[in-house]
Amino acid sequence: MKQLLELLGFIALVQGVLGLVHEFTHWHVGLVQRLGFLDGYGVYASVALVVLALALFAAAESRKSG
Repeated sequence: MKQLLELLGFIALVQGVLGLVHEFTHWHVGLVQRLGFLDGYGVYASVALVVLALALFAAAESRKSG
């Protein structure tokens, strides 16, 4: 379970950072910019993904390994 939380956290972190890179540099990277219902909310969605990643890492850290 700990490894799954870490994997999901890593994916959320990467997608959040790529979404922020897209918003500020207009490079076409990441998943956030490809979702039509997030038009105009890319920065908020990307920040939410980064916060979610931090929460997933914290949850993974609180789990026992094994």
